[in-house]
Amino acid sequence: MRNRVAPPALPGFDAEDPVESAIVRRLSENWPRRAAVKRPEPDLDDLFDETKLDYPDSLLPFAAHPVYVALTPEQQGRLRAWAWIAFNKNVMDIERSVVNPGFELLAVDAFDVGFGDSVAVAVNQAMVDEQYHTLMHLNASSSTRRGRGWSLPTKSLPDVLTVRARARALSECPDERSRAVVALAYMTVAEISISSYLDVIIEGEDIQPVNRATVRLHNRDELCHASIADALAVSVFENLDSDSRRRFVDGAADAMTAFAGNDFGAWRAIMDAEGIVGGDRMIDDVEHSPDSALLVQDFSGIKKLYDALGVDRPVP
Repeated sequence: MRNRVAPPALPGFDAEDPVESAIVRRLSENWPRRAAVKRPEPDLDDLFDETKLDYPDSLLPFAAHPVYVALTPEQQGRLRAWAWIAFNKNVMDIERSVVNPGFELLAVDAFDVGFGDSVAVAVNQAMVDEQYHTLMHLNASSSTRRGRGWSLPTKSLPDVLTVRARARALSECPDERSRAVVALAYMTVAEISISSYLDVIIEGEDIQPVNRATVRLHNRDELCHASIADALAVSVFENLDSDSRRRFVDGAADAMTAFAGNDFGAWRAIMDAEGIVGGDRMIDDVEHSPDSALLVQDFSGIKKLYDALGVDRPVP
């Protein structure tokens, strides 16, 4: 049984980087705050640079579409800001609805592997980390709203693609055991592959420094979490019967498809919220274009896991 997993370390940050320091300070100061006490906010907002992009044009699925190109600079800026809000919602919803429920299964040894206290500690610490990441991305979205002076309500966006796909997959499972296996598959894909998703924002000097620093801090934890998810997935898989193994691999394949894709449902909601003339047509065009690229294109971590499991299946 392979269950020797080291607990994740506390999130590291570069104390010399004023943006990273402000983000960590804000998070740490928020925990003990009482509702009746108003304390001065840290200077995270002072680091917001309105001359920087909130999201890279290169990642917008419609960046070259005539409808987008013809928009005013403010309209384009609002769509980039929306893209960042949607990016953060995607991260937060996956942490809440995909990752932590999967970790909870491991924390209680739902698959009867025989995990000991060391695994329980590592998994519970990872779950605390995920809540911390959710707060980081919530703060990042709030910073964008304040910095731009735009409301950009997250509630205007639908449930994210991966969460919708997971819910559909679980609804098709015949029993609780099958649901647990599929939930584990989705969590495993998310934790091993999320660094590739976060990496799309880290690079680029023209991108908002608060956004880049938020993602950079998050990514450091996820590199550790990926090793935990990988090791525990192997331990569980070795104890599954053939039907459950097949269900796990099928679930992972579905999870990769959802995780890799652009969420066009979110983009349609954004076009409606902004009243973009021709917006729905633009989204239809890019969604059905053969040139439409996957947002996440690196599933090498899952390929390595498949190799360890003896699974011969392609990855996107």
